[in-house]
Amino acid sequence: MPDCSLYGGKGGFLNADSSRRAFLRTCAATVASVAISPSPLLWGSSPSGTRLWVTSKNRRSEEIEAPQWRDAHGDSFTGIRIDPAQRNQEILGFGAAFTDASCYLFQRMNAKDRAALLAELFGPAGLRFSVARTCIGASDYSTSTYSFDDSPEPDPELSKFSVEHDRAYILPSLRSARQVNPGLFLFSSPWSPPGWMKAGGTMLGGSMRKKYFAPYAEYFVKFLQAYSAEGVKIDAVTVQNEVDTDQDGKMPAALWGQEYEVEFVKNHLGPALERASLDTKIWILDHNYNLWGRALDELSDPAVNKRVDGIAWHGYVGTADAMTRVREAFPTKHNYWTEGGPSFNSPDYTTDWVKWSHSFTEILRNWAQCIVGWNLLLDERGMPNIGPFSCGGVVTIDSQSGKLTRSGQYWAFAHYSKVIDRGGTSDSLSRRIGGYRSRRRRKSPWQPCAGGYESRPATKAGMSAGRTGIGFDGGSGLRYNTDVVIDSPHGSDWKDVESRSDRWAYDRSRKVRKSA
Repeated sequence: MPDCSLYGGKGGFLNADSSRRAFLRTCAATVASVAISPSPLLWGSSPSGTRLWVTSKNRRSEEIEAPQWRDAHGDSFTGIRIDPAQRNQEILGFGAAFTDASCYLFQRMNAKDRAALLAELFGPAGLRFSVARTCIGASDYSTSTYSFDDSPEPDPELSKFSVEHDRAYILPSLRSARQVNPGLFLFSSPWSPPGWMKAGGTMLGGSMRKKYFAPYAEYFVKFLQAYSAEGVKIDAVTVQNEVDTDQDGKMPAALWGQEYEVEFVKNHLGPALERASLDTKIWILDHNYNLWGRALDELSDPAVNKRVDGIAWHGYVGTADAMTRVREAFPTKHNYWTEGGPSFNSPDYTTDWVKWSHSFTEILRNWAQCIVGWNLLLDERGMPNIGPFSCGGVVTIDSQSGKLTRSGQYWAFAHYSKVIDRGGTSDSLSRRIGGYRSRRRRKSPWQPCAGGYESRPATKAGMSAGRTGIGFDGGSGLRYNTDVVIDSPHGSDWKDVESRSDRWAYDRSRKVRKSA
């Protein structure tokens, strides 16, 4: 994780003589009308049950009164045309990571406050997180460096294997989260094998030794079985967090060459899971977009291909369309976005929801089935942390007062996780606003986004910047997510207005019929 700040850029513009509020009214009406009329080109009429939320300078995911709609004409500049026959990826869900650090802080909270926070994150009235990551042994966000077989000498028989460390506060946290959301999908990643399996003999940096592939595959099996015995089923594993770096030996990490990951998956991990009758999915890479060529090469091996469910991606380096490249080559393999979080010392830690929204839209429109942030909970100094980075939590807890502070990423998640159900799909749409007609061309002023299009004409000097993104579940016919994001590239331009940015999310019904 070379940089805990992961943002997208801005795009689009407003006419110089347009008011920001007028643009908001127009765009809000446009995007919210997507779900409420069967007509192919619509402005719509608002039915009962239509709901809208806004996040802005003084509001956080606040429900507001829905605007009034009117029917659109075929030549409407603000009409939206939906093609529900064109289905995109099925959504697994949204969430963040139960690192050792996060679980430690959860356990330090009093029982009432801990239960309230877990309900806020995973409950039906909260963010409705439905996917979470765990660590197989220590990550950089741990209270100490540990594995499940800490032996001063090689232990290929795994006689010293134990998950005792995790019984104190990690397993209780996971069980509590599953009680709040029984459908919580958990996947797990190792930051390092036990030190005795590696060149250098330490969990800090270094690389995996090939001669320990067989016992390491059994290490995975023992981990999965031990967690299951504790009442925590793990649904998927990645071979290694960030395969292409050892982080200069400053934290638990391990280099895995491409040929090593290929051999381990096809000859050891996959067969070991099969022998143990485990249905755990295998995800490869678990690293940045710029390694998409490696993913293509690994999936080109038939023996690897049959063992692998999909690719885990980080967005610290490269662009999200790497996932589309892999998907076009291997359409039956799934893409999962598995890590990204804010920096605790960023000046806009609590207000950067527009930037995160842009990142989330890019991720979803490039076939990712989940978006999983980094640490669920850290303190005001980004602790506990045994590594070199300055990551912040989705939520910050003050180490002295216990006060909770929600990040901008938290509020961006709210406009996705609260209104997009597992099993929902995104459909194709086109629209016209301000004279631009959408086109499915990669370099068009309109670019495909999650379930729709994003306006991205070049920003001109002296004009404010506007961006709209639309996402919805057309497969169910009942639930949609829509949003409007406005932000200025010139921070001083909007000092006199109520807020610099607004996000809208639209939910037609809580009763969702899953698509076939």
